[in-house]
Amino acid sequence: MSEIYENTGAKQGAKQNKIPVLSVLIPYYRDDPGLCLQNLLKQSGDMAAVEILLYDDGTNNAPLNETLRIITKTAPAPVRLFCAAQNKGRSYARNFLLGQARAKWVLFLDADMLPVDTNFIARYREKINANNTDILFGGFVVPETASSRQTELHRVLALRSDCHGAAVRSLAGPQYVCTSNLCVRKEVLVAEAFDTDFTGWGWEDSEWAARVATSYRLTHIDNPALHTGLESTQTLLARFRDSAGNYVKFTNKHPKLAKTLRLYKLAQRLKYIPGQGLLRPLLALLVRNPFGSVPMKFRLAALKLWRASWYGKAMR
Repeated sequence: MSEIYENTGAKQGAKQNKIPVLSVLIPYYRDDPGLCLQNLLKQSGDMAAVEILLYDDGTNNAPLNETLRIITKTAPAPVRLFCAAQNKGRSYARNFLLGQARAKWVLFLDADMLPVDTNFIARYREKINANNTDILFGGFVVPETASSRQTELHRVLALRSDCHGAAVRSLAGPQYVCTSNLCVRKEVLVAEAFDTDFTGWGWEDSEWAARVATSYRLTHIDNPALHTGLESTQTLLARFRDSAGNYVKFTNKHPKLAKTLRLYKLAQRLKYIPGQGLLRPLLALLVRNPFGSVPMKFRLAALKLWRASWYGKAMR
């Protein structure tokens, strides 16, 4: 592990020995966090009281990291960039950044998330100052239109399944919590770190949220970030298939919660149907929609069945 760049916020006279109020933690792997970083550096308020830590999880993209260095050269906030030679996974990356954070509160942001306005950090700082919660989840939104035909399925899936206001999310507690836009007291994460047994993509943030929600105060607020990194249809299929092992780990650790979720019930039903795996090629074809003739609602249904089929197989 190497720290390849550090900026102490010289533009506003920030001092390295000043303890920040909030540490913003951005791990990335094969993503470009440049736009996210630029948006953060344009936030209103005293950004010298906020530090930004970036972690290159094995991307090994020297031109990208040089661009980030240029962006932060005259930044109003302290910025540090760490680089790992090999990919070690999302849980490890977040735990590493947590160990480097100097503030009592940390804000996890995915590299492809953008603050929706210049008061994004200020809203979190207001809630932090109120001192009446331990975990804040701001939610996320998606673009009004997809950047390509290949990302439209992911956009609609997220819009219907995940993009809810605080009032709706609060009813489900930890169910809608994810680390794409998550603000937490550092002491909570020191006591309850992300489980590094979860490798690859999926379910490590759900497992963490389920674990801490029983002991700490969780608050949903309306402070969304814009999810710009929508995945292609093929990537969604691969991620849903390959996350089956992580899902089994989640259900084993939180069986009571898992049994209340529709996905668990569907996966349980499918795993007892003889030969249901033979339907996966057909489901994948419907999801991909190569001829553009499958309505979106059927594509979404096929995608959910595809995921449940692989999860059911892994749960046997």
